[in-house]
Amino acid sequence: MFRDPALTARTGTHRTLGPVTSLEPHPDRPAVLRRPVSDAESRVASRGWWDADADDYQAEHGRFLGDVDFVWCPEGLREADARLLGDVAGARVLELGCGAASAARWLAGEGARVVAMDLSAGMLRHAARAATTTGVRVPLVQADALALPFAAGAFDVVCTAFGAVPFVADSGAVMREVFRVLRPGGRWVFSITHPMRWIFLDDPAEAGLMAVNSYFDRRPYVEEDADGVPRYVEQHRTLGDRVRELVAAGFVLDDLVEPEWPEWLEAEWGQWSPLRGRLFPGTAIFVAHRP
Repeated sequence: MFRDPALTARTGTHRTLGPVTSLEPHPDRPAVLRRPVSDAESRVASRGWWDADADDYQAEHGRFLGDVDFVWCPEGLREADARLLGDVAGARVLELGCGAASAARWLAGEGARVVAMDLSAGMLRHAARAATTTGVRVPLVQADALALPFAAGAFDVVCTAFGAVPFVADSGAVMREVFRVLRPGGRWVFSITHPMRWIFLDDPAEAGLMAVNSYFDRRPYVEEDADGVPRYVEQHRTLGDRVRELVAAGFVLDDLVEPEWPEWLEAEWGQWSPLRGRLFPGTAIFVAHRP
């Protein structure tokens, strides 16, 4: 389900160390840098990070996300209102990066036949717990988005809210895997941090309005331990990169949704805030289909 992407990790707010306004070394936080990483490094880092962070993440954001709800982004856009997936009644649906699987449970309530998948056993533990408390159960699968354990054409819809795509070195391979498991005419919808956000510091206040990074610097953000092993990795691609990945995999892009900040929402989520959200987008949602 919806991730708290590096936008909390990169500010340091996940560790309550205060905003990270540069990549300079600091004794109280891991080494932070921009450098290439392999898919294997990304996989190990993501599994370890989300396993360790699952309890804190759910404690901090579980109420916003709900137990049986589909929230696309910190702007609070819900699938119940947006209907980006279309009519899912009777559809075979795969949710990648499901987290605690609140979206998958909501989809089940809409009549979909859902499978919820995540790399992290820690997040799936919360999904299993929520299934018990809500009484809404969907199959849970622990697997890697680069090697989906499903047959070709197994699904009518694949979706993810901030899962998988930003956390792998070869996101083009994710697109190809999703294309493979979708039937012709199947829909692929995913939300990510809006690429333009990488220009700015991850600060919800006025400091976060200053452009300091190159939009075209595609090196991933990496946090390393004392031995130089990546413990958190997030990838940046431009909007054009994402479109080209989709097209290269065979998809047709139907829509690109940039949710506006709603007037009713005053809460902050990491670097998402009313101040920034009312000036520029924080989320991009790609709606595509397999022809």
